[in-house]
Amino acid sequence: MTNTVKGILLGAVAGVGLTAAFGPPKVGTATAATSTYEHLELLGDIFERTRSAYVEEVDEKELIEAAINGMLTSLDPHSSYMPPEAFSDMQVDTKGEFGGLGIEVTMEEGFVKVVSPIDDTPAAKAGLESGDYITHIDGESVLGLTIGEAVDRMRGLVGTDIELTIAREETEEPFDVTITRDIIQIKAVKFRVEGDIGYLRISKFSEKTFDDLAAGMASIKDELGANGVAGYVVDLRNNPGGLLTQAVAVSDAFLDKGEIVSTRGRDQQNADRYNAQMGDLADGKPVVVLVNGGSASASEIVAGALQDHRRGIVVGEKTFGKGSVQTIMPLSSKGAIRLTTARYYTPSGRSIQALGVEPDIVVEQVKLDKDDAAAEAKKKPRYSESQIRGSLSNDSLTDEDREQLRKEEEAHAATEKLRKEDYQLAYAIDLLHGLSVYAGFAEQ
Repeated sequence: MTNTVKGILLGAVAGVGLTAAFGPPKVGTATAATSTYEHLELLGDIFERTRSAYVEEVDEKELIEAAINGMLTSLDPHSSYMPPEAFSDMQVDTKGEFGGLGIEVTMEEGFVKVVSPIDDTPAAKAGLESGDYITHIDGESVLGLTIGEAVDRMRGLVGTDIELTIAREETEEPFDVTITRDIIQIKAVKFRVEGDIGYLRISKFSEKTFDDLAAGMASIKDELGANGVAGYVVDLRNNPGGLLTQAVAVSDAFLDKGEIVSTRGRDQQNADRYNAQMGDLADGKPVVVLVNGGSASASEIVAGALQDHRRGIVVGEKTFGKGSVQTIMPLSSKGAIRLTTARYYTPSGRSIQALGVEPDIVVEQVKLDKDDAAAEAKKKPRYSESQIRGSLSNDSLTDEDREQLRKEEEAHAATEKLRKEDYQLAYAIDLLHGLSVYAGFAEQ
């Protein structure tokens, strides 16, 4: 047996002994250690036979890494081994800038499944959608690849092209998409004003997310005035997640108190709970959270927290359902392992794992087909009393009333236009206006 494998076996057995030494005595501990040693001997035996007898010479390092990755990926789709280069890429990713296509992926039934494309990236511009399956990369099937291997094949030099074969539920045949790799610079939060509504689009939970969110909300208040904001739309659609700490911080931005999320691992006594601190950046204004099937992980933490605290109305479609926490554990080799160490639970104690967050109001994204668009274009303008020649004028309106009506008509026209482009967002804005009106009645 090679010295490398002996070292792996000795290190593993030492780790078993260390765990036993720190825990209370258990019946059968010695037997369990012996059994573990025998299995590690089996691993070493298979490694040695493969190294010496395989039809072609093998790279020992690659063989060992494959064995490690196989062990981790057999646990769940989110645990994996990251060689030094992949670990370095991941660290850059969480800082908000990295190279690639701009998609968050997972593995399902042997194929690479798109969790969500990231805004303004090559993948999003090429039309990739949440739920797409990548069956081939540059003409080669992904069957048999691990998620790490598939991701490595999609990486490449900036400016080079890659061809992905996509299977999509609503299309009969798979189709090819050519994408040019680029440096992915993620602006974690985009914001704008829609009438008197503050719109906040959160595309990923990186180190910059909360700071960008706070800056966006401050800018919206400057534009509309603190009292001029009727409410906020927090758009988490196609947000694949990211850092737990940032999900907690974003949730805390809208909460004054209470639990945001708890994580529980194998040892229930080591559960972590994250609580909100005083200070609501939205000043108590109503909030609508937009989600869909591409909203995963950290996005679901935010949606679940605001939903459980009745702080935000969740609108859209059921989320992805990734309710597990991965811990990045650096290794002496400068690589790391990504290991699932806990499940997370919303404030009410529910696990989202494999279930997702159910919206308070289900609203599917409506797309106008050509016939619908043509019919919409031919729709006759509304005919009313004011258009009849010689009709009486309204003598009760002041100049201030007329200005207010003009603004309302402009806002309604803008929402009507938006309804054709983004039905879910238009619905959220209508809902916030309704809540604003209701709040005004309640104050009277």
